[in-house]
Amino acid sequence: MSTSPAATPDNALYRSWLTLLGWLDAEATKRGLLLTKVADFPDYIYRMERPYDLPTTTMSVSLNRPAPDGSAGQALIVAAVSPRHVSLGGVSLRVMGGSKHWHFHAHHGELQEGKRAFTRERLGSILDGVQEGVAGSASATQQESAQP
Repeated sequence: MSTSPAATPDNALYRSWLTLLGWLDAEATKRGLLLTKVADFPDYIYRMERPYDLPTTTMSVSLNRPAPDGSAGQALIVAAVSPRHVSLGGVSLRVMGGSKHWHFHAHHGELQEGKRAFTRERLGSILDGVQEGVAGSASATQQESAQP
């Protein structure tokens, strides 16, 4: 018998993941970004005729700057949740092109960043930093290319 969070009756990790997906969608809309599905759970893809019992099929998503044609352009951040076969499942956020990343675990129905609850405000703060970093990087690149 598995002891992973997904095997518990309340599926706390995956309910917390759904909450985070909602926050990411709202933040993407607010910031003019695109929320893009990256991958489905392997057990959803290979389920054959078996019933699927997780509350979502989405295992990972990215927040992208829109390309000029309106499609998903540069990914700024990727969020992913562990598949159910992982013993100590969690959620991760990773900044693309950098080494900064965060790991969260479900505790009492919410995601925990260490000992503190991970909140929508904290997500907004992380996204502010990512967008400022990208804007600053683009500005520095433009200044370098303008110099003779």
